[in-house]
Amino acid sequence: MKVLITGSTGHLGEALVRTLKDLNQEVIGIDLLPSPFTDKVGSIADRPFVAQSMQGVDVVLHTATLHKPHVATHSRRDFVDTNITGTLNLLEEAVLAGVKSFVYTSTTSTFGDALTPAAGLPAAWVTEEVTPIPKNIYGVTKTAAEDLCQLFHRNQGLPCIILKTSRFFPEEDDQKELRQTYDDTNAKANELLYRRVDVEDVVSAHLRAIEKAETIGFGKYIISATSPFTKAELLDLNTDAPAVVKGLFPFYEALYAKQDWKMFPKIGRVYVNDLARKELGWAPKYDFAHVLDCLKNGENIFSPLTYTLGKKGYHQLKFKEGPYPV
Repeated sequence: MKVLITGSTGHLGEALVRTLKDLNQEVIGIDLLPSPFTDKVGSIADRPFVAQSMQGVDVVLHTATLHKPHVATHSRRDFVDTNITGTLNLLEEAVLAGVKSFVYTSTTSTFGDALTPAAGLPAAWVTEEVTPIPKNIYGVTKTAAEDLCQLFHRNQGLPCIILKTSRFFPEEDDQKELRQTYDDTNAKANELLYRRVDVEDVVSAHLRAIEKAETIGFGKYIISATSPFTKAELLDLNTDAPAVVKGLFPFYEALYAKQDWKMFPKIGRVYVNDLARKELGWAPKYDFAHVLDCLKNGENIFSPLTYTLGKKGYHQLKFKEGPYPV
């Protein structure tokens, strides 16, 4: 199996290259930036470059993208060129090359304003059935790219799987107030309750998508850590999250106290991964229960792959207010 991985210099791209090479698969990594995990340097917006890279490829894992942190530093045209035109080039060349499966890495950010309930209302229960309401050019272009994947499946018969991943980046949060209020690992541990996923689990979801793509044909799946919450707890989550968490994990407060950690006062959304676990046979390992086990045993809460990859950042520049431009 020959696998083309776009964005191979990036966080997820490198993780996929590492994993597939360990599985003795033939991998071609492409990216704008050179790295030990990138075989061809070029832009996916350049169709001849994409065509040359696609030769003999069986599977495409399309992770290359401009991200939310680029909204302040890149033009809307840049987002269209990379996230839409780049995806279109890959889809067209994949069809011409007879690619067997195309896996597109999208994001839960596409849901946008659908993720934010008003004060006093229940937290949002986010499944694949929720209609996206993108709130920036990042969300708009990722949603458009998802639609292109569906179009190419319907009209050209290309098996396409869309993985809408929640947060897995190791960088600090882009909200200054949150960075100042919570220890970074504390914040990420909290997020594993409802809006974060470990990169090792993201990789395993891609591997399952490769296996299932031809059988499924087309599908969209939320890829996030398995949440312990149910619909019955949504109102309380958006008013008093610590009480809900304590009801499910009575010992969490003592473990948190030893770290000088604290729970978020409110949780306004819950990403639901039921469909991915059912249809892809995906079995994520890293969730909040795992966090508590690690705290109890004095172990790292994230996968070894997380620490191997380290932090890459989104910009080559340094900014006055932290890791992101303001």
